[in-house]
Amino acid sequence: MSRFATGVVVLTVGGEQMHAMTANAFSSVSLAPPTVLCSVAHSAVMHGAITAGERFGVSILGAGQEHLARHFADKKRTLGAAQFDGIDWRPGERTGAPLLSGSLAWLECELTDAHESGDHTIFIGTVLGTGRGTDQPGLLFFDGKFGVPAGQNH
Repeated sequence: MSRFATGVVVLTVGGEQMHAMTANAFSSVSLAPPTVLCSVAHSAVMHGAITAGERFGVSILGAGQEHLARHFADKKRTLGAAQFDGIDWRPGERTGAPLLSGSLAWLECELTDAHESGDHTIFIGTVLGTGRGTDQPGLLFFDGKFGVPAGQNH
């Protein structure tokens, strides 16, 4: 699957289970109603956070946000609210989930379904609200590396 290029998002949950996780297993499912999915390992802290919180945020990262992707992918980082220290974000109006400033777009979602598959759960979320951010190339992940679309500068 390393040969399949994907976009990069940061999934977030607010409240008592405040947490964030970099993900590339994310996709639009339906436009009516607006629905998305994300796949999260059973062993990930985010798995419990989404299950408990039932609402989550999605920040779609731009090319200039690789540092955020790396930060929220680092298993050695401090967890809880402290993982957001020094990060510019705002709480989502509908979910309270942290939405990262400077992202290409944001989604706020309510968990509507979950399907276990192997060592992951596919979480389905109905989109409660959206926002559009900066106009820059998207951050891609391909062959184990971050990058930008060919011909795009950031």
